[in-house]
Amino acid sequence: MSRKGTGGNRFYDILETPVGTVYLVFSGPLLTGIFFARPEGLVMKSNEETGSAKGELAEYFEKGRKDFTCGTAFLEGTDFEREVWEMLREVPYGETRTYKWMAEKVGKPHAFRAAGNALGKNPIPIIFPCHRIIESDGSIGGYSSGTDIKRRLLEIEYYTRLSKG
Repeated sequence: MSRKGTGGNRFYDILETPVGTVYLVFSGPLLTGIFFARPEGLVMKSNEETGSAKGELAEYFEKGRKDFTCGTAFLEGTDFEREVWEMLREVPYGETRTYKWMAEKVGKPHAFRAAGNALGKNPIPIIFPCHRIIESDGSIGGYSSGTDIKRRLLEIEYYTRLSKG
């Protein structure tokens, strides 16, 4: 479960992935952000604090890691947004759910647009897998880092799941 972070001692590290360079933002030992563009105003630092998250994400891309245990924290977000982000962990690897499903899971069945807006603000994608949420008609929907990255993440999971039988 993600904790509410303090925001102090923030820095970033880099991970090269099949979807491009990923910037991992930390507040001390806690992962607080995953971005596809270099974060402004932070220094790059690679140390033992970044190792767990980097290793788990590398395993996700290389071997289909399904569960993440690295420490995470949400530094921002309303209670509703945090609830939506936490609920993402219930979407199984290689599967998708709809925005409507998400709204129902957080107890607000008519708030599918609000759930979609919350997903667009998810600061820790992949670990909190917002890419697994699609439109009710099966179309891919939006993604804060672009639908090409969303599509690629879904393909990685789909083909990894198929190859493991």
